[in-house]
Amino acid sequence: MITLDGCRALDAGDTLRPLRDHFALPEGVIYLDGNSLGVSPKTTAARVADVITREWGKDLIRSWNDAGWFHLPQRLGNKIAPLIGAGPDEVVATDSTSVNLYKVLSAALTMAAEDAPGRKIIISERSNFPTDLYIADSLCRERGYQLKLVEPNEIVASLNSDAAVLMLTHVNYRLGAMHDMAALTRAAHEAGCLAVWDLAHSAGAVPVDLKGADADFAVGCGYKYFNGGPGAPAFVWVHPKHAQRFRQPLSGWWGHAAPFEFTPDYRPAAGITRYLCGTQPIMSLAALECGLDVFGAAQSLGGMSALRSKSLALTDLFIALVEERCTGHDLGLATPREHAQRGSQVSLSRTEGAYAIVQALIARGVIGDFRAGDGAGHPDILRFGFTPLYVGFEDVWHAVEQLKQVLETAEWKRPEFSQKHAVT
Repeated sequence: MITLDGCRALDAGDTLRPLRDHFALPEGVIYLDGNSLGVSPKTTAARVADVITREWGKDLIRSWNDAGWFHLPQRLGNKIAPLIGAGPDEVVATDSTSVNLYKVLSAALTMAAEDAPGRKIIISERSNFPTDLYIADSLCRERGYQLKLVEPNEIVASLNSDAAVLMLTHVNYRLGAMHDMAALTRAAHEAGCLAVWDLAHSAGAVPVDLKGADADFAVGCGYKYFNGGPGAPAFVWVHPKHAQRFRQPLSGWWGHAAPFEFTPDYRPAAGITRYLCGTQPIMSLAALECGLDVFGAAQSLGGMSALRSKSLALTDLFIALVEERCTGHDLGLATPREHAQRGSQVSLSRTEGAYAIVQALIARGVIGDFRAGDGAGHPDILRFGFTPLYVGFEDVWHAVEQLKQVLETAEWKRPEFSQKHAVT
């Protein structure tokens, strides 16, 4: 039997425990939603205030040069690169995940049209994050392609001579199931397809090796595990062998080879810089850098390998405690048990009251979130993210204890917990 004292002992032996001190965690809150919005680093408020009061307020336009504003997308990209298996000057932090996906998927389709014009299908997972599917569908409509959605076990078989691009999210947002990036990229290449990866639910939580997997394109999120704040800039990576080949479709002045020459003709910048578009959001980039800097501190404590080990230990503990203490309450495990197939979250399924249960937990200070079933056999989900930078083992114990009480007392049936909010 797992005990509270046992969980406290795990915290006492946790070499990553000091990283928790980098974050402004509210008193009385167990935060298990970092897979949706990360916690604020303690340095963020002062850094953003400094950008506003000194760099902008006093130094004004000089800060583009003097404070290094102009090169922030590349500087932050170089901090992200080692966390996703990319090389120096191969990543830029910019725009949103959706916008960056539009850029790279457009470039991939342009390549496919040139190299294999008869291929007219984009393959993706049926339960992929909807924005990815919307962007893909939009491009298909523009270019005469078809978006084909399949189940995970159908992906490899779908990679036939009609397929141009495989577009997948590394870790599924609903279930926390993780694809084998290397194996699926290899299968795509063997079939003559390009591989585009969305790292929104993996970058910063699980080890990613884009170059090792020989991926073609990747995008990812800055406000989840990178703790960059709501709406933080995302990032984009293109394999160096493709980076010079095509201009991306949003050919704004920041992606120009010489933006301050102000020429009427567009000449794309070298490499990944051409994937920039318009003027960059400096305050948001400054906030994102604070989140990325914590990974610098984590590097001396074992880096992504140590973070992954703790993530698996936290999710293993949560699964074990739920199955030990919450039996008989119609909770199913939707997340894979196998470590190689699991991201850094645990999703529990339930046929009734999932939304209300999450709201009751939030009222008790345990913050997770809810994802609705899709009507195609996927049930409602109670979703819990375990960010190894700041979640501890005692947190897991207390979270499950609160879940147990909500279920045993039927507290979730109180009317206020069924009131739907704009964000679930």
